[in-house]
Amino acid sequence: MDKPLFIFKNTRFLLLDVDGIMTDGKITYTNSGDELKSFSVYDGLGIKLLAEAGIGTGVVTARESEIVKKRCAELSISPVFQNIKDKSSVINIIEKDFNIKKENICFMGDDLIDLPLLKLCGIPVTVPNACPEAKSLAKYLTENSGGSGAVREVCELILKSQNMWEMAVEKFSSPGVL
Repeated sequence: MDKPLFIFKNTRFLLLDVDGIMTDGKITYTNSGDELKSFSVYDGLGIKLLAEAGIGTGVVTARESEIVKKRCAELSISPVFQNIKDKSSVINIIEKDFNIKKENICFMGDDLIDLPLLKLCGIPVTVPNACPEAKSLAKYLTENSGGSGAVREVCELILKSQNMWEMAVEKFSSPGVL
């Protein structure tokens, strides 16, 4: 695999799978049938920092979930593609709507359904517990697992590779700045 900073230098858009990337891949149901998912606050801050740096973030998932809709709204993630069985179809939409070339799109996916999009995007990324097929396509394998800081790790690498990390950190370094 290439060196991380070189890989992410031209990233203009981060596209995320949900289950296994933004979460640990587990789905819990309550007795009443409500679905529960856990998201990392570290990932959330990373996504916010990308937005402040002018780098877009979107979500594509094969499932439909109100929880995903709520989390994406909290983080101002747009676009959000839910119930998408052919995830590769969204790359053309992102190219057109955001005027971004495929080679400047980073996609984080971890399972078989993600393979076509991992092949199409310019910067395919996966997590340690991904299926072997996803790992074989990845230009970068995160140190952190999905739902446990993998997204934040990639956000930081994107910002560092584009010399925007220090500026992102600076606003948190002085009391009363926020």
